Parts: sequence; C-alpha cells; structure tokens
Amino acid sequence: MKRQGVRERVIETASELFYNQGYNQTGINQIIEEAGVAKASLYAHFKSKEDIAVAYLTERHTMWMGKLEACTSKSENLKNKILGCFNYLIEWLTEVDFRGCGWQNIITDLPCGHDKIKAQALYHKNELRLWVKRKLKETGQYDENNIEDLGDQILILIEGAIILSQIQKNDWPIKSATKACNKLLE
Repeated sequence: MKRQGVRERVIETASELFYNQGYNQTGINQIIEEAGVAKASLYAHFKSKEDIAVAYLTERHTMWMGKLEACTSKSENLKNKILGCFNYLIEWLTEVDFRGCGWQNIITDLPCGHDKIKAQALYHKNELRLWVKRKLKETGQYDENNIEDLGDQILILIEGAIILSQIQKNDWPIKSATKACNKLLE
C-alpha cells in the first residue's frame, strides 16, 4: 500500500484535530507532530493554519455531499429523497457521537479575520441549500417561489437538527425535524 504524501497526512491529521478538539485548540506544532512531517514540508504545501483548515473543509464538503447523495439516492420517491437527508444526519451524527457539524463548529471557534475559512463554510451551506432546492424542483410539485421558501425552511430544519442533536447528544431533534419537514412537503 502506498504511503500517503505530506499534504494528505497533514489534511487527515488536521481534519481529526480540528473536528474533535477545535480550530483554536489545535496548533501547527501538534499537526506537524501527529502527521509525522517536517515543518518545512508542511509549509511547502500550506502557507498557514488557515490554509490547512480550508483544505480540510474542502475535502469534508466533497465527502459529506457525496455521502448525503448516496444516502438519499436509495429512494425512488423524490419526496423521500428529501426526507432521506435526515436519515443521513442520523447515520452521520450517531457515528461521530453527535460531535456536530464541522462547519458550524469551526465557524463558532474562529477568531476575527480568517475570511478564507468563513468563505468555505458559507460555500458548503450554500451548496446544501442548492441541493435541497434542486431536490424540490425535481419533484415537479412546486413552483419557483415555493421552492425558494420551502427550500430555506427545510435547510433551517436541517441545520437546527444538527446543532440541537449535538447539544442533546441524541437523535430526537433530527426525528422531530423529519416530521416537520414531512408536514412542509404535504
């Protein structure tokens, strides 16, 4: 098996650290030590800790959206595809012991500045918003104005379910959001 390169080891290590202990609580020296890379090697790939965080969030976005799509594609029914996003939330958040959303976590832990990280978090949330609206449009049941409003309401249910599940360390907020979403879709 091929050994990971420096960039991949740094991103993988930083991903674990940022997600589990927080951005502010993770230092460059800890990333270097746990990734087993030299400082010069790290800086050959990344200019700053912020650039490492952006790489982490970029990879997390690709992984997260891919898993969301895989989970929701199991159903043929378009309404159930939308509701299936809540099944994904239960699978994911249970797997990570309700640690929560990497984007929500990093943005609340972020000092002033760090515009590249903020932009990446905004990108992910906007992509999720577009995903919801695309799924609504695919049903053929809603006009454009309804899709905009309904999509935003569903996004708020998703985001609220994630953060409340993290606080509660339980999946009941996701199950409640699923029921609310189902009523919105009627």
